[in-house]
Amino acid sequence: MKVVERRLLRGPSIHSFSPCFLAVLDLEALDDVSSTALPGFVDRLLDLMPTLSEHRCSPGYVGGFVERLREGTYMAHIVEHVTIELQCLAGNEVAFGKARSVRGKPRHYRIVVAYRVERVVESAFDLALELVESLAAGREFALQDRLQELRDMAKHAALGPSTKAIIDAAEQRDIPVLRLTDDANLFQLGWGVRQQRIQATTTSQTNYIAVGIASDKELTKRLLAEAGLPVPRGETVDKLEQAERFRQRLGRPVAVKPLDGNQGKGVSTAVDDDAALAAAFEQASRFSRRVIVEEHVQGDDYRALVIGKSLIAAAKRVPPQVIGDGVSTVRQLVDVINGDPLRGAGHENVLTRVRLDAIAGEELQRQGHHFDSVPAAGESLRLRGNANLSTGGSAEDVTNRVHPDTACACVRAARKIGLDVAGIDLVCTDIGAPLAEQGGAIIEVNAAPGIRMHEHPSQGERHHVGRAVVESLFPEESDGRIPVVAITGTNGKTTTTLAIGHVMQRHGCTAGVTTTEGIFINGQKIAEGDCTGYWSARTVLTSPEVEFAALETARGGLLKRGLAFDRCDVGVVLNIDRDHLGQDGIDTVEDLAEVKGLVVEAARKAVVLNAEDPVCVRLATKAERGVEIIYFTTDRSHPVFTEHLLGRGRGVYERDGMLMWADGGHHVPLTHSARLPFTFNGKARHNVANAMAVFAALIALKVPRERIVSGLGTFTSNESQNPLRLNVYRTQGVTLLVDYAHNPAAYRAVIETGRQLTSRRLLGVCAAPGDRREDDLLEMGRICGAGFDELVIYEMDDRRGQPPGSTASILLRGALQGRPAPSEAGAGSGLDVVLDVRQAIRAALHQAGPGDLIVVGCASHLSDFKTALGASAEVALLDAATFGHTDEVAGHAGASEGVPREAATA
Repeated sequence: MKVVERRLLRGPSIHSFSPCFLAVLDLEALDDVSSTALPGFVDRLLDLMPTLSEHRCSPGYVGGFVERLREGTYMAHIVEHVTIELQCLAGNEVAFGKARSVRGKPRHYRIVVAYRVERVVESAFDLALELVESLAAGREFALQDRLQELRDMAKHAALGPSTKAIIDAAEQRDIPVLRLTDDANLFQLGWGVRQQRIQATTTSQTNYIAVGIASDKELTKRLLAEAGLPVPRGETVDKLEQAERFRQRLGRPVAVKPLDGNQGKGVSTAVDDDAALAAAFEQASRFSRRVIVEEHVQGDDYRALVIGKSLIAAAKRVPPQVIGDGVSTVRQLVDVINGDPLRGAGHENVLTRVRLDAIAGEELQRQGHHFDSVPAAGESLRLRGNANLSTGGSAEDVTNRVHPDTACACVRAARKIGLDVAGIDLVCTDIGAPLAEQGGAIIEVNAAPGIRMHEHPSQGERHHVGRAVVESLFPEESDGRIPVVAITGTNGKTTTTLAIGHVMQRHGCTAGVTTTEGIFINGQKIAEGDCTGYWSARTVLTSPEVEFAALETARGGLLKRGLAFDRCDVGVVLNIDRDHLGQDGIDTVEDLAEVKGLVVEAARKAVVLNAEDPVCVRLATKAERGVEIIYFTTDRSHPVFTEHLLGRGRGVYERDGMLMWADGGHHVPLTHSARLPFTFNGKARHNVANAMAVFAALIALKVPRERIVSGLGTFTSNESQNPLRLNVYRTQGVTLLVDYAHNPAAYRAVIETGRQLTSRRLLGVCAAPGDRREDDLLEMGRICGAGFDELVIYEMDDRRGQPPGSTASILLRGALQGRPAPSEAGAGSGLDVVLDVRQAIRAALHQAGPGDLIVVGCASHLSDFKTALGASAEVALLDAATFGHTDEVAGHAGASEGVPREAATA
C-alpha cells in the first residue's frame, strides 16, 4: 500500500465539524483483497488488538466491525478502524472514521479519521499501515513497543488538569479555543481584540512583576507583613551556621525551604534539632542557593485559591502517608496506595502516585523507620514533610468552613502581591477561625497554582474553578468572539471581502481581511499571495488588534485544512459555477456546493445567498434553525426573491438602478448603483451583485445603512484597493481592463462589462489555469472566441504541470468553436496564440486602435502588465468613480487626455 496524500483538517470540513486526518491510499496489490481471502488474517489482527471487538461499524452495534471482518471487508476499511483504535489505546478517545473509494482512480481510497493530537494520529496511521500490511503478508508484528511510543506521545501532548478545566469551561461558554503550541500548553481563548491567553492558570491578566515577587518567598513575606497579614518569622541564609543561629535564637522548631522553590520541593517542617536541621538545609540547598529558615507554625496545611477579588475554593492538604497493618512493609503499603486508579504519574490524574525516593527515606528515618519497616497496626507514617498534591498528597475541600476574616486575608494577600489567580498557603489549627486569633499564618503565595485539588478533591465538594478563571477573563455577556463574515463563491469573493473590510475600516473599526491577494490588517498588507485558507484566517483571528474579520474562504483552503473558525456571524455565498472541477474529488457543481456550503453551516446569525443562482438557493437548507436567510438579486421579480419577501424575509434588490433594502413589505432605498465606484456607473453588473452582498452582510450585523453607503462610496477598483479586479489603464489612446477572470462565468462577466464600457472594438488577452478539465478550457475558449472582436491567447507562467502550448491549444479550439462563423486561426481570423503574457499584451496593443478596449484576463501580477508596456510608455491609471460612460472611452484618442488621475510612468 502507498500513501498518495495526507492532510490534517484542523477545522470544520465536509467530513466532520471536528478535526480529522485524511489520507488517500493506493492499495496496490491489496486492492480488492478481502479480509477473508487471507488465511488467519482476522484472528491474528484480533489477537493483537482484541479491543477492535468494541467497534460498531455500519451494523451499529458492539461487535459490528468484527462481524464485517469475518464476512469479508477490504483493507482501506481495516486501516481506518485500526488507526482509530490505536489512538484510543494511546489514550486519545476517538470514534469517527470512514473509508471511500476515490472516483475515477482505481485502487485509491480516501480514509478519514477523527483525532485529538496531530502527531498521534499521523503516527497511528503509519503504524496501522505497517500492521495491516504485515498481517496481510503473513508476518508477525510486534505491536506493544510501538504502542508504548504512541502512549508516550499522547501523554506528552495531554492537557494538565488545570488547563483542561479552564478549556472545558471556555468551550461550555462557546468561547473559541485555539491551541498555540503543543509543547507548552499555551492557549488562546477568544478572537482578535477580545482574546485572552492561558498557560495552566497563568493568564493574560497575570502580572509579570507579581510572578517574580511570588517566586521570591522572602520578598513575599516582607510585603505581606507590611500589609499587616500574619506571616512566620524567619531569615534567608546561605550557610548552615546561620540557620543554626536563627533556630537557637527562636528557641522553637523551624521550617526549612528553598528561597525560590515550588511544588514543595526541598521543604522540611517541624525541624527541632541540629542533625535534622543539617539534613533539611542540605535538602533545600539542592533546589536553591539561598534557604529560608522560619518558625514552624503549628497546625494543618491549607491551600486557598483566590481569583480576582474573591476566594473561590479552599482545601486541606494531607501529606502522603501510610497506616500500618502490622504485616505489610512501608513499600508494600505504598504499592497499595498507588494502585488506586485515581493516582497517576505527575499531573495526569486526580491524584499523584507516592514516590519512595531519598526525601521519603529521610522523612521515614526521622520517624525511626525505613522502606522495609513493618509499622504497627494503626501506626501512621508520613512520607513527605509537605502536603503538595504533586508529591502524592491528598486534598479535602473546606471552602464552606473558611472564616470570613481568613478569606479576606487571603484576598488581600493576592492583591498585595498583584496576582489575578493566586494559591495562598496557610497553616492553622482551625480554618473556621481567624488566623491571628489562633497563631496561624500565611506561609506562601503561589503564582500559577494548580487547581485539581479543587476540581477533584479527594473528599468533599467539587468547585468549578476552571469556570471561575474563565469568568474572570470574560464578563458573563462575552463569548470572546469578534464579528466574522465568511465569503465564498466561484467569483467575486475578493472584491466583496475587500469591500466589506473597507467599509468597516472606514468607520473606525480595525478590520482583518484575508483574500486571494493577501492578508490585510487595518488596511495594511501583512502577507502577500493567495491567503484564503486556514492559516491566513487564523492569522487574522489571533491578531490582538483585530475588531472585525472579513474572510475570503475558498474551495482549496476548505478542502486542505477546513475552516479556521467553528462559527461565523454571517456566511456569504455569492454564486457557484464550474471551476476547479476534477480536483480533490470535487467533480460536479453539486460537489462544489457541498464544500462551499460549510460557510452556510457555520453561520450563527445570517446567511447571504444569491437568489438568481439555484445552487446557492438550495444551500439555504444547510443553515441551522434560527439562522436568517437574506437574499440578493438584480431581478426584483425573481420568484425565489418574491416568495422570500412574502414570507417576511429580508433582502437586497435593484430597482431602476437604485439598490433597495426589503424587509418583508417594507422597502428602503440604499444608494444608486452608479454612485458606487467599483460598479463602473452600474455597468459592471457582477459588481452590482457584489455590492448587494456587502449591504446584506453588514445590515445583518446591524451596521447602519448610511455607514455602508458612505464606505462603499469610496471603494474603487484600482491596484491599491482591489488589485487585478477591473483595474483600468490607458496608454497610446487604448484602454486596458486588467482582471483576474479565470473561469467561464468570470469571462462572461468581464466581457459583458467590457461591452458596456466601449462602443468600439473589444480585444481579449486571455489564458486559463493549466489544471482545469478540458471541457472547462474549451468552454472558456468558446466564451472568449464569441465575446471578443480580437483574441490573443497566452499561457500563465505557472503551467500547473502542463507542457508548453497544451492549455493554449485547447483554448484555441474552443475559441474557434465560439466564433460566429467557421474560421481558422491566423491572419484575419481575429485569433492568435502568443504564449508569453507580456508579448501577448504587446501583440494586442499593436492590433488595437484609438478608443478600443483590451481586456487582460487571468491576470496574476500587475508587474506582467507594466513590463509588457515598457518603461518608456505613458500609462494613466483611470478612476472607476468617473469611468464608465461609453462616450468617454470611445472619444479619447490621446494617451492621457481627460484622465481624471495623475498620469504615471510604468
